[in-house]
Amino acid sequence: MIKGGKVVNADQTVNADVYCEDGKILAIGTELEVPAGTEVIDASGQYVMPGGIDPHTHMQLPFMGTVASEDFYTGTAAGLAGGTTTIIDFVIPDPQQPLMDAYQTWREWASRSVSDYSFHVAVTWWDESVYQDMGRLVNEEGVNSFKHFMAYKNAIMAEDETLVNSFNRCLELGAMPTVHAENGELVYHLQRKLLTMGITGPEAHPLSRPTEVEGEAANRAIRIAQSLGVPLYLVHVSCKEAVDEIARARHEGQRVYGEVLAGHLELDDSVYRHEDWNFAAAHVMSPPFRPQGHQQVLWKALQGGTLQTTATDHCCFCADQKAFGKDDFSKIPNGTAGVEDRMMVLWDAGVNSGRLSVNEFVKVTSTNAAQIFNIYPRKGCIAVGADADMVIWDPAKSHTISATTHHQNVDFNIFEGRTVTGAPSHTISQGNLVYKDGELRVQEGAGKYIKRPAFPSIYDAVKKYNDMMKPTAVKRG
Repeated sequence: MIKGGKVVNADQTVNADVYCEDGKILAIGTELEVPAGTEVIDASGQYVMPGGIDPHTHMQLPFMGTVASEDFYTGTAAGLAGGTTTIIDFVIPDPQQPLMDAYQTWREWASRSVSDYSFHVAVTWWDESVYQDMGRLVNEEGVNSFKHFMAYKNAIMAEDETLVNSFNRCLELGAMPTVHAENGELVYHLQRKLLTMGITGPEAHPLSRPTEVEGEAANRAIRIAQSLGVPLYLVHVSCKEAVDEIARARHEGQRVYGEVLAGHLELDDSVYRHEDWNFAAAHVMSPPFRPQGHQQVLWKALQGGTLQTTATDHCCFCADQKAFGKDDFSKIPNGTAGVEDRMMVLWDAGVNSGRLSVNEFVKVTSTNAAQIFNIYPRKGCIAVGADADMVIWDPAKSHTISATTHHQNVDFNIFEGRTVTGAPSHTISQGNLVYKDGELRVQEGAGKYIKRPAFPSIYDAVKKYNDMMKPTAVKRG
């Protein structure tokens, strides 16, 4: 039992105790009668919140000639230390690789997870077998979202034809298409141009992926989804141009959702001009961190509901891996860490500044992701019958973020040296105390694979609207 805390959900805050048994929340209230011998955690002066859901991680990802240093064991453990109790990772098939084969590989890797996990599956190519495998993944494996990379030409980039085919299949299956919105053709052109000019260092990375590249791709994906009548989720929205496209679409009634990373909210592109090559390269990710001004736009979009979720795109590469691109910035493996830091940074920069209320914090770190990806109210809220995934949050706790002390398996932290106020004191996963005051108590393989049902409630509205707009033939004599 968690006793004496303030229970915070997206919609309300109440003073109550929470009793858990067999991995579920069984009772919420005061003066609860519980069995003798029940373990009691004192949460006085603290908040009791739903465990965080990070809807965008890449554990153990084979990418750009190497493999991410964080595996599912270390990555999910680091997440628990930061209050995140569920991740949604990505299965990314190679071009021409059957989706089911890639999915089974990722399931095997993820069997070491210490917290619950689920998967998006990327569509990197198209033929009839992809069409069939998408059906199997939805109907048999509980996958209800598919990822499309509009970047990474000559690798995993999905052409427009693939987007159209896959989006349409998502509509049939009741799944959510998601996109990494960057114009891959433009990125490739600009990379070659900068290298020809002799600009080979990390400073060229943001120059090869300007905000216009993201804005164009966001608009194209949104318009394709609009034409087909399917909802759409844009990952790691990083700039004003993409925010504007989402805002326009939502203003017109389109079902479009946006995700923002803690890093994009707080860092700017000056990191790429640091005199230390290793420091600059450690920040290389896509989309890159943006010029000053975009961060304020992203915060306002999160506050105003244009962006709904927060994530990390947690994808770790150490200094020796980043050095693959020592003479060619386009070969620096893309990715940064953050699964452990996301909630602390968002609390410090959001709640402590007045940008977010405590309830809004729960909404953007947990509840919205659970609702969009159809695992609510099992996840994303503290309610009777929900999974007992919770974080006890000490708003007065001070913590200095550093690669020397974090649990993430990487030698760099993009928030290095930042002291935050507000951090987890305890994390509960599946009703078990797995983190307490800096000590992890995890068990390898304890994490469960979470199946996510197709046809989230938004599809009820989508179907009615599409039926109303269905084309009709003209009857002529």
